[in-house]
Amino acid sequence: MDEDLGSVVTVTEVHEIGDGAVLPNRPGVYYEAEFDAVTFDPEMQEVIDGEVVEVVNFGAFVGIGPVDGLLHVSQISDEYLAYDEQNQQLSSRESSDILGVDDAVRARIVTKSIDERNPRESKIGLTAKQPGLGKHEWLRKADENPEAE
Repeated sequence: MDEDLGSVVTVTEVHEIGDGAVLPNRPGVYYEAEFDAVTFDPEMQEVIDGEVVEVVNFGAFVGIGPVDGLLHVSQISDEYLAYDEQNQQLSSRESSDILGVDDAVRARIVTKSIDERNPRESKIGLTAKQPGLGKHEWLRKADENPEAE
C-alpha cells in the first residue's frame, strides 16, 4: 500500500510497457509501464461499509476493500460485549445484540498507519460508537423503532 496512492484494486487499461530489466539478486523481471488503475486509499474520518471477517477477544476485523480494519471491542457499543470463541461472535448481555463473522457494519476510520514496505502490516483503526454507525441490522432496528434509543 502506497502512502499517497493506496492499494491498487485493479488495472483498467495498459497504455505502454517498456523494456524489462533483471536486477541482481532479485527473482523477477521489472518493467516501466503506464496504466490506469482503480485504487483504494482509506482516508482519516472516512465512513466506510465493510464486512466482519474475523472476531477475536479484543474486537472484530472488518474487510474494507483490499485491507482489514480493527474495530476494537471498546469501539463497537456502549454495552459490555462478551467474546464467544466457539461461535466467533461478540454478544451483549444487556440486549440481544450480536456481532459475528459476515455481518455488515458501518464504521469510521480513526487511525491509519501505512507500512509501504510490508502492506500486510498496515493498521487501520475503526469506531462504530457514533450515531449512524454500527452493524447494519442494529441501524435498521433503530430506524424502525427510534423511541427505543
